[in-house]
Amino acid sequence: MNVRRLIPTAALAGAVALGATALTACSGAAAGAGTKDGKVGVTASFYPLQYLAEQIGKDHVKVDTLTKPGVEPHDLEITPKQAVRLSGADVVLYLKSLQPAVDKAVAQAGVKNTVDAATLTTLASHGASGHDHGAEPGHAEPGHGEEGDEHAEEGHGHRHGEAGQDPHVWLDPAKYAEIAKGVGAALEKADPDHAADYKKNTDELVAKLAALDTEFKDGLTNTASKTFITTHSAFGYLAERYGLDQESISGVDPQSEPSPARMKELQAFAKQENVSTVFFETLASDKTAKVLAADTGLKTDVLDPLEGITDKSQGADYFEVMRSNMKNLQKALGSK
Repeated sequence: MNVRRLIPTAALAGAVALGATALTACSGAAAGAGTKDGKVGVTASFYPLQYLAEQIGKDHVKVDTLTKPGVEPHDLEITPKQAVRLSGADVVLYLKSLQPAVDKAVAQAGVKNTVDAATLTTLASHGASGHDHGAEPGHAEPGHGEEGDEHAEEGHGHRHGEAGQDPHVWLDPAKYAEIAKGVGAALEKADPDHAADYKKNTDELVAKLAALDTEFKDGLTNTASKTFITTHSAFGYLAERYGLDQESISGVDPQSEPSPARMKELQAFAKQENVSTVFFETLASDKTAKVLAADTGLKTDVLDPLEGITDKSQGADYFEVMRSNMKNLQKALGSK
């Protein structure tokens, strides 16, 4: 279990309070009153929300992200300097329960226009196989056994949403479009003078996401197999949307280590389901994927959960990486 070191709440509150005072003193205006060049200051917790703000806000916004390229979002630690910047934002975009450190920082920042992306669409619970295991007696998510419970008591557990809800909604273009609409509405509220531009940009982005959704439906309809194995259970919404079955090695935490029993179970599963490929991702270790592939004679390939863009990403932005994901799935599933 990957234990995260979070800034104590009292220290974080102090940093935010001092930051707000400093910002007011330096600018002669209340924090959150816009940037020096008149643009709306948006702070996004990680890449998918940063991308929406940039595409919808364009020249009217200045976007800052708390999760820098190459940092695994689940592991983010908020620095006092970031807490100060967060308190001075006009709009804050985050996804509650994805990043515990961000949740605490947002709660302390007190920014008026704060948007939780999880409230803009409907979340579901996806277990290791991409299905809802919430009602199954005795089901334990891989990587969250006794050790996970112990860390949860310490305040460092890797928990997602209410009742274990899966936060990876941006990997479903249709759900991502719903979030885009909410982000657009938030920018319109924060900057009504440019509301027409935000509405136009939102509509254009939603149309592009609808086209991407159609591409995935057409591209993944006729395949030899419907099952894929990933290192981390990030693709439940994508699998659900396009009639696929996700089986993950490590559950929702990409850094958790699977047990020997889980690895043996996956070896048998791969043979039974004629799985050809084990997918790993760019921001987390590929060790377990390579071990499983070596033990079963499978190939490995990238399926990117799009939690960040780096020079290792198979594309420069959300749409390019999503299309790379589709091509990799088509190859692994035997698209006809």
